[in-house]
Amino acid sequence: MSLIPGERLHYAETHFKFKLPWSLLFKPWPEILIDAPFQFVPGVEPTLWIVVRDAHRFPTRIEMLDVQIKSAGNETCNGTDIKNASFEATKTFDLQICATEQFCFFPLKLGALPAGRYEISCKVTAQRIDSEKNTFGDTKVFSRWNYPGLKPKPIQIQVLAKEPPKAPGFAAGEMHCHTHYSADHVEHGASPLVLQQAAKAVGLDFVSCTDHAYDFAYLTEDYTKEADTPLTRFDMLREEIRKLNQTRKDSDETLPLLIAGEEVSAGNSKGENVHMTALGPDGYLPGLGDCGRNWLDNKPTLKIPKLLQMTSAHCFAAHPMQPMGYLEKFIFRRGYWSHKDLNLDAEHKIRGIQFWNGMRDEGFKLGRLWWIEELGKGNYLLPIGGNDAHGDLNDTTSVGLPLFSLRHSRDHIFGKVRTVVKLNEMGSASSPALSTLTLDALNSAFAGDNCYITDGPALWWERGDKVVTFHARNTEDFGGAFRYIRIYGRRKSSSGKLAAEESVCMESLVAAPMSSDISVHIDDFAYLRAECETAAGHFAMTSAAAL
Repeated sequence: MSLIPGERLHYAETHFKFKLPWSLLFKPWPEILIDAPFQFVPGVEPTLWIVVRDAHRFPTRIEMLDVQIKSAGNETCNGTDIKNASFEATKTFDLQICATEQFCFFPLKLGALPAGRYEISCKVTAQRIDSEKNTFGDTKVFSRWNYPGLKPKPIQIQVLAKEPPKAPGFAAGEMHCHTHYSADHVEHGASPLVLQQAAKAVGLDFVSCTDHAYDFAYLTEDYTKEADTPLTRFDMLREEIRKLNQTRKDSDETLPLLIAGEEVSAGNSKGENVHMTALGPDGYLPGLGDCGRNWLDNKPTLKIPKLLQMTSAHCFAAHPMQPMGYLEKFIFRRGYWSHKDLNLDAEHKIRGIQFWNGMRDEGFKLGRLWWIEELGKGNYLLPIGGNDAHGDLNDTTSVGLPLFSLRHSRDHIFGKVRTVVKLNEMGSASSPALSTLTLDALNSAFAGDNCYITDGPALWWERGDKVVTFHARNTEDFGGAFRYIRIYGRRKSSSGKLAAEESVCMESLVAAPMSSDISVHIDDFAYLRAECETAAGHFAMTSAAAL
């Protein structure tokens, strides 16, 4: 729950009134919206999801869905034209779906579409059900969603001509997202099943579901009531994911691995609340510090070192430098991560920094600079990318001003920013072997130092005899040629001390081919790393190759 204007909240709840008699957002209908993954890889049929929330309070029949699909036309991104062939189609689906549960997700196949970008406009016809009288009430027709006061926006998807580029022997995943277990007064996520299907659509190999520690401590049915034990609800998520992973093993279909992770509100060295994600912890990690249910009593439950002692799971600093307002700092006692919080002198330390959180915004810039500063101290933490999506497959519907207004953006889209990590035991194995991907294999991979983060191209390194070779790969789907590929490094002196600043060792500012390889002699470098951007503005960066 949040009362802070401007905080990004997702899949917005419109029925909570803080025990007030009014709210401009309150309507006696369930929230209904049409969602879809932002992209579809070859071989996956484009699919819409009808999302219905709070239908247990307001039973509703989804009668009909009218869909108009049209090519998005020519786009210009960073001066480059992205051309689409002209395409337009209309479909009408007679559904007659009765939604009566708290969370409902109904898939709807659209059929094959040629590669390209599309805008999809949806018109929903729905009718309220009077469950006591077993009769039907008012009928409403609306576009895309029934959120009050929020202008409808078309769904935007891209059907890819080729698989997203990926380094051989690597696995690509979503490292920060939320399921419907992260449900409270103003937001909710998607079901693990929906996220698994969406991950397959966008081309992911694994998904770490990082639900809020504080939401496990409260009932989904009533967000103000504490659960008997948070561990029970955490185990519910783990069991739901276990069943889906078992189906994955038994299925002929290649499905992504799901991981029951957690986003914990932890105390930093100043006694402020920061967020830490854990990759598949064995048990629940408590963290209710900034849940908002205790008003101004928002002291951290446990500090970072204590939480790290409680688990052997890889843990990551989540959006560590995301700017926040004074009210958010005061009311929720939120703060920022620092060097001391990384626990680097302890046996179990923070493994990486998730500074790319869906956008290359100020939080990304500040987090990247902090990561580079740590590299200069010889701390080779992994760069991590994620999206913090609460459902949000295509765009973000969020609370603007609580009780008054909602807003729309494309800031936190599930699967858009990927973390791609080298699987040690798979070597140069091809992608079909990823059907047997396990959490143990990922834990081994994240214990290593070879990964990259991207929203499009592949960029990775290989150590050789006195050289490090960087490989950059892209496709036309993500803008073709590279605007630049830059190799960064930090030199060390004869005494072993690291230089104060990074240097650019080799730089290509002229458009580089979609398939580029650059070898750099290690000389006296302490580490080397790379960044690239495509002609369409898609970005990637590697971890540091320590030398």
